[in-house]
Amino acid sequence: MIQRSDIIWLGVSAGVTGCLIGGMMLGIGMDLIVNGANVGWVLLLPAGPMGALPGWLLARKLARRV
Repeated sequence: MIQRSDIIWLGVSAGVTGCLIGGMMLGIGMDLIVNGANVGWVLLLPAGPMGALPGWLLARKLARRV
């Protein structure tokens, strides 16, 4: 049985890891684009979905316990 604390920790860990991954990709990609390197778009465009990936993986792991 999943408890309320499991859901809270899922949200906290998904938020923190998602912000770290997505924010770093977004920042590095924007820096590269501003400095004239078009390869920065490779990091900038998937930053949002990649930020959601850790939360999705953690939620699947928690749902597997049910």
